[in-house]
Amino acid sequence: MTDLEIAHSVSPRPIEQIGEVLGLRPEELIRYGPWKAKVALSALERLADRPVGRYVLVTAINPTPLGEGKTTTSIGLAMGLCRLGRRAVVTLRQPSLGPVFGLKGGGTGGGRAQVLPMEDINLHFTGDAHAAASAHNLLSAFLDNHLYQGNSLTLDPARIAWPRAIGINDRALRQVHFGGPDGRPGRDGEFVLTEASEVMAILALASGVDDLRRRLSRILVGFTKEGTPITAAQLKCTGAMAVLLRDALCPNLVQTIEGTPALIHTGPFGNIAHGNCSILADRLALQTAEYVVTEAGFGSDLGAEKFFNIKCRASGLRPAAAVIVATLRALKLHGGGGVVKAGVPLPPGLTGPNRDALTKGLANLEQHLANVRTFGVPAVVAINAFQDDAADELQYVRDWAVSAGAVGSAVSTHFIDGGRGAEELAQAVEAACKTPSVYQPLYADEAPIKQKIETVAKRIYGAAGVSYEEKAEAGIQQAVRLGFGAFPVCMAKTPLSLSHDAQLKGRPTGFTLPIKELRILAGAGFLTAVCSGIQLMPGLPRQPAGERIDLDPETGEITGLS
Repeated sequence: MTDLEIAHSVSPRPIEQIGEVLGLRPEELIRYGPWKAKVALSALERLADRPVGRYVLVTAINPTPLGEGKTTTSIGLAMGLCRLGRRAVVTLRQPSLGPVFGLKGGGTGGGRAQVLPMEDINLHFTGDAHAAASAHNLLSAFLDNHLYQGNSLTLDPARIAWPRAIGINDRALRQVHFGGPDGRPGRDGEFVLTEASEVMAILALASGVDDLRRRLSRILVGFTKEGTPITAAQLKCTGAMAVLLRDALCPNLVQTIEGTPALIHTGPFGNIAHGNCSILADRLALQTAEYVVTEAGFGSDLGAEKFFNIKCRASGLRPAAAVIVATLRALKLHGGGGVVKAGVPLPPGLTGPNRDALTKGLANLEQHLANVRTFGVPAVVAINAFQDDAADELQYVRDWAVSAGAVGSAVSTHFIDGGRGAEELAQAVEAACKTPSVYQPLYADEAPIKQKIETVAKRIYGAAGVSYEEKAEAGIQQAVRLGFGAFPVCMAKTPLSLSHDAQLKGRPTGFTLPIKELRILAGAGFLTAVCSGIQLMPGLPRQPAGERIDLDPETGEITGLS
């Protein structure tokens, strides 16, 4: 059966019943049909005095282009904890339409480890992404209208820092020229993916309505010729943006295929944005459950590092444990066992027994394990098992992980077996949560910007050093001059390698990390350091996933979604 067929084979529970599991009142649920609802922020206030649950982060090694099942593991783990009699919630990011119609497909899990309703979550859901794009582009419209209406703030059209946003991968929009109305001079600009936009980051990091407005007001849109910064507040756009985002600020409640509560909210990418679901969703989950399983985008070098250094800084929440997801095929890839290409069958060196490549590839897992432990958080290694994986190789990795410093390891078969296949992993996570977690961020707020970048590059990636292009140097100087030097740094780089180069597999050393620019996201509250070769607007592959998505002409049902 396909993922969509499996999803359709299940009868979801009414969303009011899922809310009851969490102690939510009917009036705190804003229903979007029978199986999804937004949770009013008043519920957070009412539940504020409840004991806080245990906070478990799910991250991974550097994946193949096919992904290694981090989302399915997060879902499976939450279901496994529920099967052990624990009250658990999984918190996830909303899938982006870019990957849905592009290379990766949907982001609701797969097999027997899915969140429902699968089609809604993968597509328009409750409209949060559209609200973020609308708010973002409203500010763009206010900005260009200000230029047209006389430019009383004396903005320099050549120093506009605010792009436009769209939710679909479109490489033609990476660099655009806006023609001036009525024959006036135009200006150059760009589009970013909605999920990589500052508005999406603000939604994810805001602690409430007041904080949302404060962050929106701080957005830096550009500069005068003298270098004076101009903000969204000065364009008098903050209130209108907040109105568009009012409902989007509320977390979305759905369920897994086994009826485990799931909160899915905001969708920042893990490679070019900070890669974690909203603080509000996590807070709500922690006030209503014993265990909260949250997923960070891509590997520990990206989403997890940003979880620890950006999200936990903003939220004040502290993780009890982390899970690092690995697969035999990805480990063998990092050990030189073969190459993975989308649409092409995996080579025998990745799917069949290959102890030599597997052993060499463990170096990649070793770095990710070291990364999590660097933050003082106990780590469990979860080996996401495929049907044909050799039992002896699975056990080999499991034993190695414990010898390398993991507090536990488990083989998980959640994709095929659902929560039952993740019970062993759930037990390992429970045990890990009893191990003291002494979380601490990697660098101090007051550390210089370059020191922050270089600390991440050397300790998390294994780089020998960092180089800065002229534009990056100017961006760093500007950030310091404007008083943003205390912000954490959000690194934008490839997820396919610990380095900036997707072709460098395993655990590369001796490389220099090249930084091409530094962007100030004053509203979000961080600086984005963009590595050379990274595009903030992805393109579609040669054969987009959207080619196989359609409506059945007889039933009107969606087909081809995965």
